[in-house]
Amino acid sequence: MSTDDWTLLTPRHRAEPTLAGQLIFALKWEGIDLGVLAQLFAVLGPDPVRDLIFATPTGAFARRLWYLYEWLTATELDIPDPGKVKTVPIVDTDLQFGLDHGLVSSRHKVVDNLPGTPAFCPMVRRTPRLEEVGAKRLDQLARQEVGRIRADLVARAAAFLLLNDSKSSFAIEGERPSGTRAVRWGEAIAQAGGHPLSLAEFDRLQRIVIGDARFVRLGLRTQGGFVGVHDRDTGDPLPDHISARHEDISTLLDGIVAYADRVRSQGYDPVVAAAAMGFGFVYIHPYEDGNGRIHRWLIHHALASANYNPPGLVFPISAAILRRLDAYRLVLESYSRSLLPQIEWRRTADGNVEVLNQTIDFYRYFDATAHAEFLYDCVEQTIAEDLPREVRFLEAFDRFSEGVQQIVDMPAAQVELLQKFLQQNAGQFSQRARTREFAALTVAEAVQIEQLYADAFGNEA
Repeated sequence: MSTDDWTLLTPRHRAEPTLAGQLIFALKWEGIDLGVLAQLFAVLGPDPVRDLIFATPTGAFARRLWYLYEWLTATELDIPDPGKVKTVPIVDTDLQFGLDHGLVSSRHKVVDNLPGTPAFCPMVRRTPRLEEVGAKRLDQLARQEVGRIRADLVARAAAFLLLNDSKSSFAIEGERPSGTRAVRWGEAIAQAGGHPLSLAEFDRLQRIVIGDARFVRLGLRTQGGFVGVHDRDTGDPLPDHISARHEDISTLLDGIVAYADRVRSQGYDPVVAAAAMGFGFVYIHPYEDGNGRIHRWLIHHALASANYNPPGLVFPISAAILRRLDAYRLVLESYSRSLLPQIEWRRTADGNVEVLNQTIDFYRYFDATAHAEFLYDCVEQTIAEDLPREVRFLEAFDRFSEGVQQIVDMPAAQVELLQKFLQQNAGQFSQRARTREFAALTVAEAVQIEQLYADAFGNEA
């Protein structure tokens, strides 16, 4: 029997103990692992691959391997045209996510539906969870939800959710920004998807995130980087994650930019793309500080670029992540911890790390399946819970505010303060509120207002 994680095959499916047999078996049943293929091709060189292709020059798997070899190595093989054969996609979309509108390579008779370029191309497997949540068409559900709500309520809900997302993004990093700083970052989030990505845009975002740069070097790292702590006695780095080599950062970021353009223009699941771009960025960790918030901004950018969220509304992804912080960390560590044994490094004089081996493939060809599943869960939560909850609150607040004005003339700011006091005290006036801020209310008015609050907010109180 097969499970969500394993496909059990009969003995007749056993792969032949040859290079061709193993590679074809992998492509047929497991999909494409670009990191493994890149390392394999580097060791093999062109001759064994050429021989493999010549053995079955018109075969679909041979042509896919031929294209992948040239794509990964930037080395053209001297192989004749396979003739009149059926064009086949590079990515088997029954196994992995691929572009909707790939480009045909007439030389290889294949369709390049890989989501990225050789500079950055995480792959995502089609799992039952991703198939299930993708079939829900969450973007359409969000538009239907918004369509049922008054335009003024949508605008007010959007403003709150945007600011909440900005504050949550800082909170994930353990920071409590000033109101101005949170608003400024919220404005940057609102602009996500408004124009193409570039290195200059990443730098601009870092300047907004950091604000006070007196103790932080702005711009791309010029040395190694890691996430972790130092040994208290020796000062040795104790990394939980080792970032990309600084020599590789520009190439990798250019790859993310190209990936973003490719998935936007040629059709790809927006949430899957957002996961690959966002988590890819944070694994690269191109800056000394600000990487986490820019990584979450990239998620907003990918969704907005694909018109996934309703106009004017930002899904509060960071707020959803903050509520699921343990799961978020597990997803991050699911890949970064597996990398640690593969990276050779030494301590530098200033307590940093210097990576000694070539690691660029780890950051551009990782499997982003777990990341896509996590992000889809967050997006679903914002649509099914966060947006309706905020709309219910605003509708209740409007009923409460209108009722208060029927009892006593009160400025809007004072009504907001009144609602907060009642919310904090289970719908009842506290002793302090009755003797200080709202001492002018009569006993009868206070009782009426408490009843108004109960009627308006009910279980939302």
